[in-house]
Amino acid sequence: FLSVFESFFQDIDLLQKHGINMADIKKLKSVGICTVKGIQMTTRKALCNIKGLSEAKVEKIKEAAGKMLQNVGFQTAFEYSARRKQVFHVTTGSQEFDKLLGGGIESMAITEAFGEFRTGKTQLSHTLCVTAQLPGEDGYSGGKVIFIDTENTLYP
Repeated sequence: FLSVFESFFQDIDLLQKHGINMADIKKLKSVGICTVKGIQMTTRKALCNIKGLSEAKVEKIKEAAGKMLQNVGFQTAFEYSARRKQVFHVTTGSQEFDKLLGGGIESMAITEAFGEFRTGKTQLSHTLCVTAQLPGEDGYSGGKVIFIDTENTLYP
């Protein structure tokens, strides 16, 4: 059973193992479809509009992608509950702020910080990058972090 992360980022080169030829895989990559999940999220009509892909080829590609992602999709309440039990909170470095957030920033979720210029969004992000890497309770050994500065505000 693949983790959600692994299932989202399976390279489409793996489709070769399911009978899809490399020429068709290159056609998909040429239009920016590089993951199996990307195939699943693209409509059949859009795939058919790719030069050199017939409806029959698209159907075969969709079928192969579906086989690779067969464990991803609907889940029972019990499975969802088990997944939610894996969630933990990353501290912001402030006990009071953590209280306001219900224990900190929730793991396995996307959290957006927004506000006016100079209100502490970047500072919070930098702090979270550090605290997320620290070993924690319940055997958590610390995580890996990537910081993407889309506004070029990070100065060395």
